[in-house]
Amino acid sequence: MRAVLCLASYEKGHDFLRECRRQGWQVLLLTSLSLQNKAKWPMESIDEIFYMPDADNVWDRAQTRNAVSFLARSHNIERIVALDDFDVEVAAMLREHLRVPGLGESGAHYFRDKLAMRIRAREAGLKVPEFAGVINYDKIREFLNRAPSPWLLKPRSMAGALGIKKLWRQEEFWPLLEALGDEQSNYLLEGWIAGAVYHVDSLAAEGHVVFAIASQYGRPPIETSHDGGIFSTRTLDRESALTKELLRKNKLVLESMGLERGVSHTEFIVADSGGDSGGDSGGENPAEIYFLETSCRVGGAYISESVQAASGLNLWTEWAKVELADSYPAPIAENNYSGLMISLSRQEKPDTSSYTDPEIVWRLDLPHHVGLLVKSPRVERVDQLLTEYAQRIQKDFHASLPPKDRPTN
Repeated sequence: MRAVLCLASYEKGHDFLRECRRQGWQVLLLTSLSLQNKAKWPMESIDEIFYMPDADNVWDRAQTRNAVSFLARSHNIERIVALDDFDVEVAAMLREHLRVPGLGESGAHYFRDKLAMRIRAREAGLKVPEFAGVINYDKIREFLNRAPSPWLLKPRSMAGALGIKKLWRQEEFWPLLEALGDEQSNYLLEGWIAGAVYHVDSLAAEGHVVFAIASQYGRPPIETSHDGGIFSTRTLDRESALTKELLRKNKLVLESMGLERGVSHTEFIVADSGGDSGGDSGGENPAEIYFLETSCRVGGAYISESVQAASGLNLWTEWAKVELADSYPAPIAENNYSGLMISLSRQEKPDTSSYTDPEIVWRLDLPHHVGLLVKSPRVERVDQLLTEYAQRIQKDFHASLPPKDRPTN
């Protein structure tokens, strides 16, 4: 029987696992030992589950390779899928070791390593912010003297805004560099671009983008992560020139990075007008779109729920179909719009019963969090509701905590 091995150092991807079962494959799950008594996996869709000892959800690569090689003696493993961003490189290593099709280690770097993806994007003709690898000190000094502050010091392989530090003076940078010690080369320096941040969520099959939808964050994720505030995202008007350009650039990103099949979450920034963008392609055109980063995973922060509300497509389910099918026809998507808003809550169990608009299709059920998802055939209605809810949630529930350097789930 054909088997798919799913790697998950965090609990996610339930719908992916269910769809693999519906497709008739044997489903094997390799996950962290620390989740053994915490996670609530859909066991009816999993044939066997195996646990890896972990420290901070990091698996020993040699142990993992040996464990999976042992499994392969009695299981016909034909697909290996990383359900979480932090498992992408391990999955790539296992594919190469067992000669299973899919992204190998070199290809996986373009979806995990912020330095590698920026270099590849620039080579493909995309605008990217000024950047420098934290490797050669002369090149670092040249960057700091050339690129206007502030600068961002970013881990090359963390997800989202985790671990990013914003710096204004060179005197701030060098002590941080010294403290990093041997970890210095795992970081990237990047010029700051003030502007709105967008994301495009996609499915690719046989080397082509078969579905993509563009959205805009209410505030850049780095701001909500570091400064607190309410997280929000909304799908864009499909007919706008900006949407069409974002989709075009997203296609170029995924083709240049070499995503043959799978799912992707890619982020761009449109620089504000009236100031130096700091980008290496020059110009102060407010419509200039800069590539920020990409991934071969489903977007976090419940973005998949927002995509499903707008398109009718469950990215986890469709991803499983793409991975397992010999051919995958372009899916038929609905043409609705959606908006998502999430905030920390002062109350452990916030009561949102006073939010009664019929456009609400989902409410977040998580302690000390409040979240609402709206859906409408009119983009203007979604914008109106998010504007109203931002004020109400700020008053009724909002709380904030210091930023985390590592994920907790």
